[in-house]
Amino acid sequence: MTRVDFYVVADAGPEARLSVAARLADKVLAKGHTLFINACDRQQAEQLDAMLWSYRSASFIPHSLCEESENEPVVIGWGQEPTQHDDVLINLDSTAPTFFSRFSRVAEIVTQDHEHIDALRDAWRFYRDRGYPLTKHDL
Repeated sequence: MTRVDFYVVADAGPEARLSVAARLADKVLAKGHTLFINACDRQQAEQLDAMLWSYRSASFIPHSLCEESENEPVVIGWGQEPTQHDDVLINLDSTAPTFFSRFSRVAEIVTQDHEHIDALRDAWRFYRDRGYPLTKHDL
């Protein structure tokens, strides 16, 4: 069964979400997993793509946008169902994608934006009511 982790960040704003997503991507990749990141839209996907190219000077996160290639260990989409990834999913959209249950793990990133907190509370209830194991991590 899919395990769902909520990462609660003390910061607010879209940059905070992308920064945590990049940090999680680096960690997931270091542990030998593959990753699909579901952005809320193309613009956010492209922002994350740019951030991953320069995330840390001492490391490299091999990645691509979904429409370019799905052969990288990290793929960024914005609503497309991945064809080659089912290990770890970072969901940056406000609702769970229809394909989330095929992944072993799902990471939801919660920042201190009121609109975002409300959406993630709904997501918590969505996963909980369907019996998925939930874990909260304070960052």
